[in-house]
Amino acid sequence: MQPSSVWALKPLADMSAAEFHAWQTLLEERTGLVINEQRRAFLQTSLSARMRELDVADYASYYQQVTDGPRGAVEWSTLLDRLTVQETRFFRHPASFALLQDYLRERLEREPAGAPWALWSVGCSSGEEPYSLAISAAEVLRESAAPEHFGVTGTDISLSALGKAREGVYAARKLEQLDESLGARYFAAQDDGRFKVIPSLAARVCCARLNVLELAKAPMSGMDVIFCQNLLIYFRRWRRREILNRLAERLAPGGLLVVGVGEVVGWQHPDLVPVANDQVLAFTRKG
Repeated sequence: MQPSSVWALKPLADMSAAEFHAWQTLLEERTGLVINEQRRAFLQTSLSARMRELDVADYASYYQQVTDGPRGAVEWSTLLDRLTVQETRFFRHPASFALLQDYLRERLEREPAGAPWALWSVGCSSGEEPYSLAISAAEVLRESAAPEHFGVTGTDISLSALGKAREGVYAARKLEQLDESLGARYFAAQDDGRFKVIPSLAARVCCARLNVLELAKAPMSGMDVIFCQNLLIYFRRWRRREILNRLAERLAPGGLLVVGVGEVVGWQHPDLVPVANDQVLAFTRKG
């Protein structure tokens, strides 16, 4: 690595305690995300990279720019993309998707001519999770009389991540851990070596911007499945419970809520029943 490259990765300067606190407060107030001391270097590096692009010399000046009216709102959106996009993959937690498919098969046997299934990926990032949900539903329904009797909604706060999700094009390495038959069935090879979600599956998936702090205003309701994994770890404990309470309200009777293992401890809801599974943290809504 060239010296200039090393320099480019370093923060401009150390943040003062007051500056770090100001940025922590701004992020938590606007998004609920908590940047603790362990993630301080990540914050500094992310801010520094953007500040160099704008030729801004110090954290205080950039803070002023980000919080300055309508122009600040545009820059805030750009910065947020840098701070919130997380690495993800298809069928990230296999046990959760195994549970999902069992649940959907039981639903299909019990209600073969029921209403279309509505599935929701909360914190969908670049789309791997909502497409995994769509593949799961499509596989269960493949031999049924209504193979497209489902819809998946993916929501995220990052506009750039949502753009990637809507495009539905992924590098070959993203499909390496995907079952070969599923890769062949639901993805089409592109001239550049990447793979694109086939149109019939993409048509079942809709991705929209949503800040989880604004769940009370979210239009989703009567959802049959909600996945909320690898998201709650970035929030304070009381906020995690608040988010889960909002999601529970949006489940249909009999609906399934799947949460990341270890992301919440001791949470209960009067309308939900824990699913007996050693590998997955999940609940169903009382019918």
